[in-house]
Amino acid sequence: MTPQQQLIEDEGRREVRNRWLLSAPALAIVFFAATGPLLIVLLYSFLAKAPYGDVIWRLDPTAWFSVFLERDIFDDTLSIADAHLSILWRSLRLSLATTIVTLIFGFPTAYFIATRRQSTREIWLFLITIPFWTNLLIRTFAMLEVIRNEGLINTMLIKLGVITSPIQMLFTDGAILAGMVYVYLPLMVLPLYASMEKLDFRLVEAGYDLYATPFQVLRRIIIPLVKPGMIAGSILVFIPSLGAYVTPSVLGGGKNLMLGNLIEMQFGQGRNWPLGSALSVTMMAIVMVALLFYVRNAGAGNRSHG
Repeated sequence: MTPQQQLIEDEGRREVRNRWLLSAPALAIVFFAATGPLLIVLLYSFLAKAPYGDVIWRLDPTAWFSVFLERDIFDDTLSIADAHLSILWRSLRLSLATTIVTLIFGFPTAYFIATRRQSTREIWLFLITIPFWTNLLIRTFAMLEVIRNEGLINTMLIKLGVITSPIQMLFTDGAILAGMVYVYLPLMVLPLYASMEKLDFRLVEAGYDLYATPFQVLRRIIIPLVKPGMIAGSILVFIPSLGAYVTPSVLGGGKNLMLGNLIEMQFGQGRNWPLGSALSVTMMAIVMVALLFYVRNAGAGNRSHG
């Protein structure tokens, strides 16, 4: 190696070292502010429960045992934790349903906005983002006023003579689904619009010129090209839906709990911090699986179009 090459290599190493030194404060903040609390929750899940909240610093896997199993207080027999599994299943079912419904409504909405003139797209996007200006709790109470027994829907149906008594829509899984669709629909529309805005609509016109039906154009041209936006929107809706707390509390009542409500109960009324931590880690594991699915499919989509 010549002295000039050695000098260039030393300068490169010095530059890399300086970059690491400059980014060290930000990396430390990210580690302690983001990773730190997650590690604490993970640690708490392996500790013993204290009588009035908090934890006892003694290794105890009881919390993880209680996530899926429970012990009878009379004969000490083991059985499946039906309550936890039913809440977990309800959370997964409603989160998937919310993702599917928002995709059904968000896809044509994004397509409509993407096909407008450039001067009017900003107006439509402005209307889509208006709900983000309002607090989540206020939006949830707005949905409450729509679906309660004396709400907008029941009042209109009674006045039109369609029904004689109010339909019980509040405090059901359907009410939670409607509330989450209303809350998270913009999170589906915006990624879909970002993909459709880049879509070359000349390909759509070429499909029609080749006598393809609208369904064939949708299935073979539009959907493959906007698939990254569909996956991104689905992840953005599924993850917050899985951990939703406010919407199930207001619209579902006390008997229609989701995973976020169960975790809050363990840290609050239940005074069982290890179990709450174990449930939180379980939810994070489900989220990680969803994110890995997104990364894998996004990478496959980029390779197929590369």
